[in-house]
Amino acid sequence: MLVGNKADLSHLRAVSADDAKAFAKRENTFFMETSALQSLNMENAFTDVLSQIYYVVRRKALCSSANEPRTLPKGQAINISSNDDVSIVKKRNVVQDGMIDY
Repeated sequence: MLVGNKADLSHLRAVSADDAKAFAKRENTFFMETSALQSLNMENAFTDVLSQIYYVVRRKALCSSANEPRTLPKGQAINISSNDDVSIVKKRNVVQDGMIDY
């Protein structure tokens, strides 16, 4: 997936939309332009990326060898409690920087 950001700054464009579309077509991928400032295609870009990831993973799981089950692999649980490693590092950095905001 090829996403062109800052579509609102067309006067500063380094690559034309037509060139980007042609490149995406040659590479057999999807092209979309976004602009956070104008809220243009932002949600669509995230949704499309997640959909593409899902379809790739699903296709790979279904195309696996005949001896393997034809289902998606089970994921692992991720602990996001306040006692995980990331939270501890964030708290340590906040204290070192003299900031109190978590």
